[in-house]
Amino acid sequence: MSSYSVTEPSKRSKWFAGTLVILYALITMVPLAWIMLTGFKSPADAISYPPKVVFEPTLEGYVNLFTTRTRQTPEFLEANPPQTWYEEIVREYDMVIAGPSKFGERFLNSVIIGFGSTFLSIFLGTLAAYAFSRFKIPLADDLLFFILSTRMMPPIAVAIPIFLMYRQLGLSDTHLGMILLYTGVNISLAVWLLKGFIDEIPLEYEEAALIDGYTRFQAFYKVVLPQAATGIASTAIFCLIFAWNEYAFAVLLTSGTAQTAPPFIPTIIGVGGLDWPAVAAGATIFLLPVMIFTILLRKHLLRGITFGAVRK
Repeated sequence: MSSYSVTEPSKRSKWFAGTLVILYALITMVPLAWIMLTGFKSPADAISYPPKVVFEPTLEGYVNLFTTRTRQTPEFLEANPPQTWYEEIVREYDMVIAGPSKFGERFLNSVIIGFGSTFLSIFLGTLAAYAFSRFKIPLADDLLFFILSTRMMPPIAVAIPIFLMYRQLGLSDTHLGMILLYTGVNISLAVWLLKGFIDEIPLEYEEAALIDGYTRFQAFYKVVLPQAATGIASTAIFCLIFAWNEYAFAVLLTSGTAQTAPPFIPTIIGVGGLDWPAVAAGATIFLLPVMIFTILLRKHLLRGITFGAVRK
């Protein structure tokens, strides 16, 4: 008789599971692929029906995304021939480039606010999680539930109070105001995730460090943090994804100085309305930082999702 393992899946099961995973991955990638392809279409191809899969690629969408254009008279166009390839694209519509668009500023705002709030959430969340994990705090369970409850409220429920408060404090349309707001929303997630990781680090390691003459802070910095690096990395991914994609508060609390890319991209106007190739190009570029950040920390992501599933 051939040996049979209860825990080891059969070849057929592996093939079936692999096929499902590949099929699911392909289906989820279709919208992203379509957005990226739309960024290389002309405005006419972008709104054509039936949708065009085969088309002549152009960089018109990216040119329109990064520039502002104005219409000029035939005499002006004839007296000022285009000097660059992107000026030639704009001349097809009897227009000239008037200057850079605001997309670069809005994208930079997203980087500052997204990564700034992520860093602050991880910094404060790590300290709070360590305190809850290692010290006897009165009403610790109630405090943890209170922290988690801030995540349960829908944004629209607190949008108006936050708007009025920010207007009184002068934090509306500021980088600091958005960083503090996103940190306040993300810190509950950071505390709960990181507490689970720190709970899994044996207390004996710190006790040994304290016996060797380390202070409590040195034991935390040199013993706990290196072992919690996986949890910190995976938590940072989740915090960044929220701050990077957040739309409701960005629309309500920003309009110019600190406006991020999500509320700006849908407002890109072309010759006859929304410039869909430019919108798609902006969405493609907007995807890249989070995608790169996630890929760099992908080894820690699975650990962060499944932490606590199996304990010794």
